Amino acid sequence: MSTQSMQAAAERELSELVACTPTDTDLKTQRERWISLGENFGLGRYETADGLRLTFKDHPAVEAELQALVEVENECCSWAAWSVERSEDGALVMAARSQDDGIAALHGMFTSATLWSRREDR
Repeated sequence: MSTQSMQAAAERELSELVACTPTDTDLKTQRERWISLGENFGLGRYETADGLRLTFKDHPAVEAELQALVEVENECCSWAAWSVERSEDGALVMAARSQDDGIAALHGMFTSATLWSRREDR
């Protein structure tokens, strides 16, 4: 099988498995951590063509929490690629990228924190 064929097969598999695997308790804890981080340090929520970007104030403790949250997301929600990046202005960014149904799923996430309730494209 060629590399291109393997990549196409992996992409199909990724788009077909839009599901997360944490227990109810873990999911609640993860959700509470995201909400707390967003309400206390969040700057914005932006839907992108391939997913979602959440921006946060730059602080070492915020970056450490983002890295920990993203690590969990990458383990349990592998239908998307989750990362912590920096914007051009130095803000911390949680970027989640996917394809097909995964994009719509990401667009529906992280809407409960008041600051993130606005939807903008960047």
